[in-house]
Amino acid sequence: MTLRFASALFSAALLATPLFAAEKHAFTPQGFEAAQTAGKPILVEIHAPWCPTCKAQQPILEKLEKDAKFDALQVFHVDFDSQKDAVRDFHATTQSTLIVFKGKSETGRSVGDTGAASIAALLDKTL
Repeated sequence: MTLRFASALFSAALLATPLFAAEKHAFTPQGFEAAQTAGKPILVEIHAPWCPTCKAQQPILEKLEKDAKFDALQVFHVDFDSQKDAVRDFHATTQSTLIVFKGKSETGRSVGDTGAASIAALLDKTL
């Protein structure tokens, strides 16, 4: 492989990788509390792998999470089926629930929303 070819491959990889992206985490009470204490903008996604609404939300959320204005966003995934304590603690009654926080303050939530504009408006409440 020539140096020029390797350089071109590296440049292409950089262009394909977003420079800004929200940080995604599996939910743990400790990680969530640390993000709150640090005053981070937070999105909690309560989802289930079998949920068609959750599947419809996923590409919208992935696109928004790559937006530079959400580069500090901390995203916590809560599995509706296996993390019942967390679901209960967030007072969620169903999967496809999105909850946003500014530090320790809840600033909004939605249930079953698959509209790109309204999900973007919800995430804006973390800023």
